[in-house]
Amino acid sequence: MDGMYEQNQMPHNNEAEQSVLGAIIIDPQLIGETQGVLLPESFYRGAHQHIFRAMMHLSEENSDIDVVTLMDQLTSEGTLSEAGGPQYLAELANKVPTTRNIEYYREIVYKLAAKRNLIRVADQIAKDGYDTELELDDILSDAERKILELSATRESEGFKDIRDVLGQVYENAEELDQNSGQTPGIPTGYRDLDQMTAGFNRNDLIILAARPSVGKTAFALNIAQKVATNEGNYTVGIFSLEMGADQLATRMICSSGNVDSNRLRTGTMTEEDWNRFTVAVGKLSRTKIFIDDTPGIRITDLRSKCRRLKQEHGLDMIVIDYLQLIMGSGSRMSDNRQQEVSEISRTLKAIARELECPVIALSQLSRGVEQRQDKRPMMSDIRESGSIEQDADIVAFLYRDDYYNREGDEEDDDGGMEPVTNDDNGEIEVIIAKQRNGPTGTVKLHFMKQYNKFTDIDYAHADMM
Repeated sequence: MDGMYEQNQMPHNNEAEQSVLGAIIIDPQLIGETQGVLLPESFYRGAHQHIFRAMMHLSEENSDIDVVTLMDQLTSEGTLSEAGGPQYLAELANKVPTTRNIEYYREIVYKLAAKRNLIRVADQIAKDGYDTELELDDILSDAERKILELSATRESEGFKDIRDVLGQVYENAEELDQNSGQTPGIPTGYRDLDQMTAGFNRNDLIILAARPSVGKTAFALNIAQKVATNEGNYTVGIFSLEMGADQLATRMICSSGNVDSNRLRTGTMTEEDWNRFTVAVGKLSRTKIFIDDTPGIRITDLRSKCRRLKQEHGLDMIVIDYLQLIMGSGSRMSDNRQQEVSEISRTLKAIARELECPVIALSQLSRGVEQRQDKRPMMSDIRESGSIEQDADIVAFLYRDDYYNREGDEEDDDGGMEPVTNDDNGEIEVIIAKQRNGPTGTVKLHFMKQYNKFTDIDYAHADMM
């Protein structure tokens, strides 16, 4: 029965396919917009695939599309018989009285083709599940990748009319004018940084890079806390590939409550420390911060988890500690790590755009920075830097002068809670080396390492009280 399908047939609608092809024969101009939505494989019947492929060829050659030219093209390709012959082409032309409903029919064909692709992917996943030689993690990773590829095909968009874009720009400008004095993006909670960046845009990929022990994890967690506790009641997802969730929570308690991390680590907290600890726990428990501490997570799994978090709780910011520990979509670490990092950074940017939330990805710096007299980081110091620099909207470096000038300073992994002295407290530079939509420059903050805490310079003394 035309237009329907039996229980064991692949989903398709023969009448919708005929209506699309017939409309193009009536009005050949429709081939342009149809090519942007459908492929020959989008049609279920082989005859329709041949006809649409011939239409595309004629369009590329700037030739007319009608029954005669289609017959000639199909004959030259040796597929006229498979396409139904001259009589079927004539039937298509006579079948559609108007082209008015082509968008409706085109959408039917597209959705049914997507369902068929989904069925094929599901069949392959099922076959892999029966394969005793395949590892479960490999099956899950491959399944995730294939499903994401289907989703990505649906998400691609065509041209946008400049008039529609300008209308949106005008509305945005009006909103900014009405909210003058407020931070347009998501505020970090640091006055000078927000002034330079206007907050983090919801489509931005922000790279925060520093050498180990400079404080990049502490700074990212400080931003996450400030974002989650401000009036916007934002939801923050944190991926910690290096530290466990309990270590991250401990750091956040120390910075939120001004609890001495060394006394906490050694079990020598004072009564005042305990009071601050309790208040900080209560404050953090009211936030919407979610932590995933899966080590060596694949980028496909990370994207999937972000999507689920967005659906279940909303999502306003993602923090990743750190980028170089993420694995690519393959089943194991690639021999070409630079190519793998390119895939990872490109996907992180895609996540920011798809979920409309800024992604802050921490990054390592190479040892080359320590060979220069001026040890302030540069773009070339980022490990596997080419694609990261290209994909990022903002690249920020942390620089502490005392980090390089202390004698006997030993490098750690930036993840411990080692004993600190007063020499660990001081000025730190946040160097905005790249900002796609704003100025570059340096913001200075105060760092109190015993609390794992960053503050605005003029607030530093008050926060220590």
